[in-house]
Amino acid sequence: MKMNATKFAIPLFVALAYGPAQGLAQSPILGTQLDSFAVLGASTVTNTGSTTISGNVGVSPVTAITGSGSISITGVFHPTDAFAGLGQSQLTTARTNLGSLGPGFTLGANLSGLTLSPGVYTVPAGVSNLTGTLTLNGQGNANAAWVFQMPSTLITSPGSVVNVINTGAGAGVYWNVGSSATLDTTTSFQGNILALASITLNTGATIGCGSALASTGGVTMDTNTIGAGCGGFTGGQDNGLSGGLVIPAGGGTPTLIGGGTPTGGKPIGAVPEPETYAIALAGFALLGFLRRRRKAAAA
Repeated sequence: MKMNATKFAIPLFVALAYGPAQGLAQSPILGTQLDSFAVLGASTVTNTGSTTISGNVGVSPVTAITGSGSISITGVFHPTDAFAGLGQSQLTTARTNLGSLGPGFTLGANLSGLTLSPGVYTVPAGVSNLTGTLTLNGQGNANAAWVFQMPSTLITSPGSVVNVINTGAGAGVYWNVGSSATLDTTTSFQGNILALASITLNTGATIGCGSALASTGGVTMDTNTIGAGCGGFTGGQDNGLSGGLVIPAGGGTPTLIGGGTPTGGKPIGAVPEPETYAIALAGFALLGFLRRRRKAAAA
């Protein structure tokens, strides 16, 4: 008995074209190796004092991890091995991919006092980018994502705080820093810092859930805690808060988990945009002009 080849070929084509398994899959914004690092440096990783790290610690291409004896670590040290090299390659790619999302919503230099919905934000350089508390409110989205484009530096003041609320295990927070990052003493920070140059954590600064990843410079620590406070954010990831975004099958601009392109977020309890200030000033000028005309006419 002969089988009709065409009869079977059409359903097979449809299954291959539209079926769930097509040989291509989305990938996380941080590559597999990179995502395992709580700390990754390029020129050196230096520690002073008793530091606790949840995740791997690595350096590449230079072999220099200083002060490792006083680091309590749940992962593995990777001094200039192939694994750290892959992590550095993935860091370069991740920074490029985050940059492809564009500037989003532009904020002022100091994020203190703001509550931000998920989205993409640009933060210009300042004496300090955080002097008080910044709250990231996921508004019930377990896969919420925040991307901060920092064209220059990221600097926090002593005792400053980043809080992440109303989200879940799939969330992501990314600080894409164009130069160097400095977390001052006793800063309580959240998210993954991807810096082109160096990262410094001053005495007592913590990254509750996230990582310190330096592309060309070093990571300097002094009695810090990194990645130990993920709690409900872990989602099976070593350092957490590295979700929210995926790279589409075949590459390209990152998309949100569940679909859609990340766009500029909005402050909750909105801060007026620069255009709003300009319109308000123009309105005041017009009112002043009309009042002067009325007075002149009455005279």
